[in-house]
Amino acid sequence: MGFFSNLFGNSSQKETEIMTNEKLNIGIILGSTREGRVSPQVGEWVKGIADKRGDANYEIVDIADYNLPFLGTGTGQEPGIQSWNEKLASLDGFVFIVQEYNHSITGALKNALDLAREVWNNKAAGFVSYGSTGGARAVEHLRGICGELLIADVRVHPTLSLFTDFEEMSTFKPADLHLDNVNAMLDQVIAWSGALKTLR
Repeated sequence: MGFFSNLFGNSSQKETEIMTNEKLNIGIILGSTREGRVSPQVGEWVKGIADKRGDANYEIVDIADYNLPFLGTGTGQEPGIQSWNEKLASLDGFVFIVQEYNHSITGALKNALDLAREVWNNKAAGFVSYGSTGGARAVEHLRGICGELLIADVRVHPTLSLFTDFEEMSTFKPADLHLDNVNAMLDQVIAWSGALKTLR
């Protein structure tokens, strides 16, 4: 029994060490595809903060790059759908850049969420939102969708105002006070993403 205990114990220890040494891959998902969108500005700002941490591999994931068809149209075999699923499969967690439209998320983001399933499961997500009320209502809707997709959403949620964090609602000029919230959100996303990786 001691032999097997040592054998499996060493194996488990090695697996733990490998997982500890591997950096997590976190996708910063731009949730808008419209002309003139400001989500790329917000996404690059979040990535700039994240990259300074050095605790994970962060990348911008732009839904617009995948040319996704609307769910229920086309054949369902479009190359963009496969590429989208492959990208999500390569990620351990997410930060959604969320815009509020009519008290909810964009149609493009909802469609992108619906065009994948298992590749979302047992991963963590944080949110950075903006809108007239900081995008808070959109994120409340998104949390429900995340629950259905087995995405564990973290508590800290930086909210940006179109009136105080943007010039003329188009040029992003975030207040310094958001920096601590973004880092606290990323702390939670990294902790939960690492823990959930053991379930996959």
